[in-house]
Amino acid sequence: MTTRSPHKLRDDALAIWGAGVAAVDSGRLMHAAVQVQDRQLALGDDRLALDDLERIVVVGGGKAGAGMAAALEEILGPQLLAAKQVRGWLNVPADCIRPLQAIHLHAARPAGSNEPTQEGAEGSDEMLQLVAGLGPRDLCLALISGGASALMPAPVADITLADKLAVTRQLASAGANIQELNTVRKQLSRIKGGGLARACNAGRLVTLIISDVLGNPLDVIGSGPTALDTSTPADALAILERYRAREQGISPSVFEYLERAATSARAPATCRVTQRIIGDNEVAVRGAAEKAHQLGYGCKLSVARQLEGEAEPIGRQLAEWAVAQRTGAAATCLISGGEPVVRLAEAHVRGLGGRNQQLVLAAADELWDQSASGIVILSGGTDGEDGPTDAAGAWLDATLLAAAKARGLDAGDYLRRNDAYHFFAPLGGLIQTGPTHTNVCDLRVVLVERPAG
Repeated sequence: MTTRSPHKLRDDALAIWGAGVAAVDSGRLMHAAVQVQDRQLALGDDRLALDDLERIVVVGGGKAGAGMAAALEEILGPQLLAAKQVRGWLNVPADCIRPLQAIHLHAARPAGSNEPTQEGAEGSDEMLQLVAGLGPRDLCLALISGGASALMPAPVADITLADKLAVTRQLASAGANIQELNTVRKQLSRIKGGGLARACNAGRLVTLIISDVLGNPLDVIGSGPTALDTSTPADALAILERYRAREQGISPSVFEYLERAATSARAPATCRVTQRIIGDNEVAVRGAAEKAHQLGYGCKLSVARQLEGEAEPIGRQLAEWAVAQRTGAAATCLISGGEPVVRLAEAHVRGLGGRNQQLVLAAADELWDQSASGIVILSGGTDGEDGPTDAAGAWLDATLLAAAKARGLDAGDYLRRNDAYHFFAPLGGLIQTGPTHTNVCDLRVVLVERPAG
């Protein structure tokens, strides 16, 4: 077998990762999930007679929202858009805005930020008003994807957006995972935790979801705006106590509201609700594997079904796996999907990065004093964003590590300071795609080839 060059291995790793992202392209997923056939609107297994529908309203949000909305307009076509008085409102990142025919895309936060804003709150209010104005012959389509939690804030009356933002920041900096964050956020929201469904007066509400949460729990994805909420105010209080939120200056009004809410029950939704996952991390992993097989690699696949823990141990494990596999008989590929967390360094020493960059930097640190020949390790967020940066993630190989040493960079130092971005940027090791209009957690590719000889 011809030995692949380092350049070829790098290109292959990026191509495999890119194929995984393409497999969960929001337009592709929507066209597979929604069709118009014989005067019926097919939404997965649901078949709705178009003649029975008076109006269609589309709401939702997320990093895939613009692509989902654009694809839906293509599927319905100009005649149905007019006949069913289609209108809608989706909260999306500012760099995803594009003009559409009937659905308004609202810039709910700046690019590169993943925190709620006043603009997002105003957009959420628009959605709640839209769905409240529907009737029994109307259809509401909710398009939900990763990032919807931050893009669709609607604080309860007793909590300010600043209070809610402070809670999110404190929990995230303390190492809270996505499920813990969403549990708290939806208890403090009018739209999350089934709030959108409770506000909806349509005869049918169908939610199409591109999942960014491992295991696809409907009440956690986007904080479950149309899902039955299985968490409670008591759960939110327990999480806040676990991460010492009282001691970190979180407003007393947050605790007071949750303590009051724990003694009352929310009213159920009155409309008929259907929820459907149309894309997730496993689809991306399998799409990447198909490309790897085309390129001649034998693959091992791993899809996390639950929270993974911190990024650094995962990066080190990938490096250890690659070293062990280098004695194998052929080129080997490991494709894994998941979403770890990063425990942040103190603010005064903290640099710039994200969980994927931190993971790859941990792998670099693991390989620092040994040969990385024949190894490529890559990790990237399928949404094209990794933390507060313009990169999706990073990659490494022996050439990159040699260049880092030649520049006098210290992987361990950058790792301790969460400054992976500034480690990889001068080395050309960042993955920079811009918005991908999808979001199904992270995708990692490890390629290994035995040294010739």
